[in-house]
Amino acid sequence: MMEPDRPDLSPRAELLGYFSNLLGHFGPQHWWPAQTRLEVILGAILTQNTSWNNVFLAIGELRHKDLLAKARLMNAKALEIEAAIRSSGFFRQKTRTIRGFMDWLQRNHSGSLRRALAQPPLVLRRELLALRGIGPETADAILLYAGDRPFFVADAYTRRILGRHGWLAEGAGYDETQQFLHRHLPRDPVLFNEFHALLVETAKRHCHRVNPVCSGCPLEFDLLTHGVKPAAIRSRNNQRATIVSPGSPVV
Repeated sequence: MMEPDRPDLSPRAELLGYFSNLLGHFGPQHWWPAQTRLEVILGAILTQNTSWNNVFLAIGELRHKDLLAKARLMNAKALEIEAAIRSSGFFRQKTRTIRGFMDWLQRNHSGSLRRALAQPPLVLRRELLALRGIGPETADAILLYAGDRPFFVADAYTRRILGRHGWLAEGAGYDETQQFLHRHLPRDPVLFNEFHALLVETAKRHCHRVNPVCSGCPLEFDLLTHGVKPAAIRSRNNQRATIVSPGSPVV
């Protein structure tokens, strides 16, 4: 894997500079917006392929039906869960994932989230990835936001921003993006939590997949000319190397 050629600042220093700029501009994001760890986990499943507004509605309906209580959810019928989470889309598939997770929790950890989340992180990640409907992004969101484990959620927003700023190819995959961030950032779950949330906010407000709004973005100063070219972009004398990987971001 090629690293950026930056004689002035290390990737760690530049990435932490991004974090400082974003935090100063947007302020703390207070992620994950949930009252319990189970609610975090359900939100991580429900947010697949939909907006947070739709997840918010689904979580509200689950709360209204008392399905955020672990014992109640464990014994709920599939149709009841489906009706509650319909707003999140793909509600049948997500219901299967939720029920599969709850079955795993009961079967492997006697229904204890505390016990499940206390496992060695790589063991827990492997178990989560073995569950139907849980991929790397969802597993890492559970690890980071419910388990306080330092796994950066290298989602499509993160990959797009790092790609446009020359740290990665825009088509870089999940694993290589996460490896890059783990290599160059302190393995601190608090940092990973806030940085990921700030990158999501940046992408939603500025770094759109189509027609990005670079003007006013707190990272505008650092955008490479091989990406989108805002009028105010500063020239760069140092060319960063990129990682070439198959695939493309999903939004």
